[in-house]
Amino acid sequence: MESHRVQDMMRLMASKIRAIANKISDEDVNKFITELLNAKRIYVMGAGRSGLVAKAFAMRLMHLGMHAFVVGETITPALDTGDIMVIFSGSGRTKTIADIAETAQEIGAKICLITSNADSRIGKISDCIVIIEHQRDDTGDEAVEFEIRQMMGDHKSFAPLGTLFETTSMIFADAVISRLMEITKTDEIALRNRHTNIE
Repeated sequence: MESHRVQDMMRLMASKIRAIANKISDEDVNKFITELLNAKRIYVMGAGRSGLVAKAFAMRLMHLGMHAFVVGETITPALDTGDIMVIFSGSGRTKTIADIAETAQEIGAKICLITSNADSRIGKISDCIVIIEHQRDDTGDEAVEFEIRQMMGDHKSFAPLGTLFETTSMIFADAVISRLMEITKTDEIALRNRHTNIE
């Protein structure tokens, strides 16, 4: 197998992420941000690496002064009407996550899904969905596409498993936090004051 510089792989991933960002719907993002701002409390969830992205997002929401919790943690309070559940799931059909989402909906919480697959079990019960990856989308840049083909061969993925979804999710989540900082007029000093000070 041909080897490539790590930096080149980073550039290829960045090119793909830029193309994905260009295709994210403003309407979907605005609806997601509105749901976050109107929520009584925000619960976040994901499986595996998507779960790590969810935890990072919850931490940033807390730094913003919002009431955010990670589903499954020992100190997470009971869900109620007026709360929202933000789910990071590339497939939108991970069984354990879908089961919890359906329970949350029955309780009366709104469901917001960050996914590559809107037409999925979780997608079908979601109040808002942000599509952040289409596996078959090209980058929209012929030079980049040519470079990808030259380096990796036609139609071969240059990121293992769900890596591109999770990496893009993380960048998307951080960008949402930046937008929320603008809307709520929260500066970095306020964030820093809420950052842990016992480690």
